Amino acid sequence: MEQTKILITGANGKMGHAVAAAIEGRDDCMIVAGVDINTAQYGGFPIYSSFAECPEKPDVIIDFSNPALLDDLLSYCLVNGTPAVLATTGYNEAQIAAIKKAAGQIPVFFSFNMSLGINLLVQLAKKATAILGGQFDIEIVEKHHNQKIDAPSGTALMLADAINESLGNQYHYVYDRHSKRQKREKTEIGMHAIRGGTIVGEHDIIFAGHDEVITLSHSAASKEVFAVGAVNAAVFLANQKPGMYDMSQLMAE
Repeated sequence: MEQTKILITGANGKMGHAVAAAIEGRDDCMIVAGVDINTAQYGGFPIYSSFAECPEKPDVIIDFSNPALLDDLLSYCLVNGTPAVLATTGYNEAQIAAIKKAAGQIPVFFSFNMSLGINLLVQLAKKATAILGGQFDIEIVEKHHNQKIDAPSGTALMLADAINESLGNQYHYVYDRHSKRQKREKTEIGMHAIRGGTIVGEHDIIFAGHDEVITLSHSAASKEVFAVGAVNAAVFLANQKPGMYDMSQLMAE
C-alpha cells in the first residue's frame, strides 16, 4: 500500500502532537514534515519555521495552526497543487471566501469539527429540524476549555448553519440576551458559549416545544477524536479532484 505523505502545520501545538500520534502506527500514511514557529523536533520528522524552508513535497497538508497562517498556507498549496485539510477555527468571512476560491484549483477539506460524532450530530439535527422546525424553539449551548479564544465555537456555528439551511435560511442568530428586554422571537436560534477548565468540547442542541424538550448532545473526551478525523480526511483528500469537501463526503465513503 502506498502511503499518503502528510505535512502538519502547527506541528508543535497540542493538535499537531495529537495528529502525529494518530498517524503513528498507521500503514496508509506517514508524516514527512511539519511547519511551526517552534521548530523543536519530535517524532522523527523535520519541523521548519516556514513553508519556504521545507524541501519535502507532501501529498496533503493537515492544518491545525492559526488563521494568521492561512495566506502562506494557501499560497504554498496553490503553487504546488497540494490538497489541504483545514481544521483551524476562527476564520473570518474574507478568509473563508479565500478558502472557497482556492478550492477551484486544489482539493480542500474544510470543517469546523473533524469528529465523526459531531458530523453525525449535524445530520441528526437536520433531521430533527425537518420534523420539529417552526414548532419548537432552538437553542445551541457549547462548552470549551478556558484557553479557547473564539466564541461561539466554529462547531456551534456549523450546527446553527445546518439547522438554518433546513429552515430555508429564514432564522437569525442571537448570541447574548442580557441587553434584549423582549420576548424570544420565533425565528431565533440562540447561541450560548461557556468557557472553563479543561473541557475539550461539548455541544447541546435544544429543541424546546410545548410541554416537551428534546436535546441532542455530543461530548468529546479528548482531542484525539479530532486528530483521527483529520488524518482520515487527509488520506481521503489526497486522491480527490479540486473542490470543497467536508465530513459528509467522507462519511459516505
